[in-house]
Amino acid sequence: MTGDGFVRDPLQARALDMAAAADRSGGRLTLDREPFLTQVSLRLDPSLASRSPFPLPLEPNTVTEDGSHEVLWLGPDEWLVLGEPHTGAQIVEALERALAGEHRSVIDVSANRVAVELGGTGRIAVLATGCGLDLHPRSWRGGMCAQTLFAKTHVILQERLNATRMLVRPSFADYLVDRLLVGL
Repeated sequence: MTGDGFVRDPLQARALDMAAAADRSGGRLTLDREPFLTQVSLRLDPSLASRSPFPLPLEPNTVTEDGSHEVLWLGPDEWLVLGEPHTGAQIVEALERALAGEHRSVIDVSANRVAVELGGTGRIAVLATGCGLDLHPRSWRGGMCAQTLFAKTHVILQERLNATRMLVRPSFADYLVDRLLVGL
């Protein structure tokens, strides 16, 4: 947050550097920021998943989509609900209402991570320079997610149609962009 009470995009100052990635890579990699992506953490007994207003994936490291919401499986009883910017209160309210009376944890963690989207045909090769996951298409494909390290930085990867979303702590966002640009 800034001194005037407004939320600040931690990567706003890097927008030009990120936009230049396409030129620097000959179009093999694009970097875009997704400012203010809503992120709500949900902890819940998986046997209650059907009570959620958003479809929860029960298969490890997968993602479900429902209109403008995506839900990432982070653990056997942990999910991350993603939504449009500044919709955290609505998502929390919907979850709390649907899960009333159940043991659960619902927390808006939108300020906890910054979203960066990698596009282009070279994105997997760039990711592989700093990530220990097997990113070959036989193991890593659209609709998957994973918590991992990229260049010693904790990230959440989400493979989407022709793009990879990376969620990283704001304090590591500049480092992440620098490291991605070095990988070109």
